[in-house]
Amino acid sequence: MTTQQLLWFTGAYLIEFVAVVYFTRATARRVLGALVGGAVVGLPAIAVIALVGEIGWWRVPLTLTPGFLSLFYIGTAISCSPIYLVTWRVARRFGWHGLAVCLIVVAVIGPPRDYLIASIYPEWMVFAPGVAPILADSATYVGIVALGHAVMRLVAGPAREDTLARRPGKSA
Repeated sequence: MTTQQLLWFTGAYLIEFVAVVYFTRATARRVLGALVGGAVVGLPAIAVIALVGEIGWWRVPLTLTPGFLSLFYIGTAISCSPIYLVTWRVARRFGWHGLAVCLIVVAVIGPPRDYLIASIYPEWMVFAPGVAPILADSATYVGIVALGHAVMRLVAGPAREDTLARRPGKSA
């Protein structure tokens, strides 16, 4: 992955984040919580990429310069943050049962998403054959979503106690 590609994808995820903030009607406190959740998850995500690369389950060729790794970290944090706003809304509506369903969904759809990306852009990611890389990828998704949601909850409080931001044009 080149720096330019990373910048494009980070920008696209930032636009997605702004759209999710708007559609979930998240308060400033909740937006901050989602961003902090993404920031906390960024480092373990990079560590997992390095660990599974050493194990040989998948390989993500990263340029090991401080600038590129910093940009990759920021991109990872921004790309994860919208997920936490969605899990917040689900948890607000359905409680921990809804959150459990979200974790199951990311465990199921995460690996096919990554395998699709790897098939389109093999220079970004290559998976080893077998079931172990699929299970590790699935577990990584569950860990990223669970950890980020927990951090967001610590920063912004429980979902059920949160109010929604008012929409423009609505009276008090």
